[in-house]
Amino acid sequence: MSQRLEILRGYLDAQLNNIADAAERKHAFVHLYGVGRLSAFIAMRRGVDAELAMIAGLLHDIHTYTTGDGADHAHKGAALADVILTELGIVTEAEKETVCAAIYNHSDKDDVSAPFDEALKDADVLQHCLYNADIQLPQDHPEAPRCARLKDEFGLR
Repeated sequence: MSQRLEILRGYLDAQLNNIADAAERKHAFVHLYGVGRLSAFIAMRRGVDAELAMIAGLLHDIHTYTTGDGADHAHKGAALADVILTELGIVTEAEKETVCAAIYNHSDKDDVSAPFDEALKDADVLQHCLYNADIQLPQDHPEAPRCARLKDEFGLR
C-alpha cells in the first residue's frame, strides 16, 4: 500500500467532509475516488504510472468541490493541486508537474494530449458513463464519442 496515497486520501477525506450539503459531499467522494481508481486502471492498461494517475484522479476536481466554484475548474484545480502536493510533500517536482498538467488539461476532451493526460480524461469520462451503470451517454452529449471509444477499447457492450 502506498503511503503517499494514504496521506493524500487522509487530506482529501478531511476536505470533502467539510462540504455541508450531504448530497454534494457524497457526489464528491463517489466522483473523485471513482476517477482516481479508473485513472489507475487505465494507466496500468496503457503502461503509464498508475500511482500518479490515481493521484491526478483524486485531485482533478478538487477546486470545484472545495470552493463550490466550477468555473474554469481544470485550470484552477491544477493550481490548487500544485499547492496541495507541495504542502503534502508526497511527489517529486517532476511528478507534480505531470499530475498538474493532466489536471489542467482534463476538461479538453476534444483534444488529444500526452498519454498520462489521456488516462485522466478517459477516467473522468468513463466515470460519467458508468454513473448509471449502463455506459450510455446521449448521442449529443459532448463526451459521447470518447465514451464510445472507451467502450471499444475495453470490449464493453
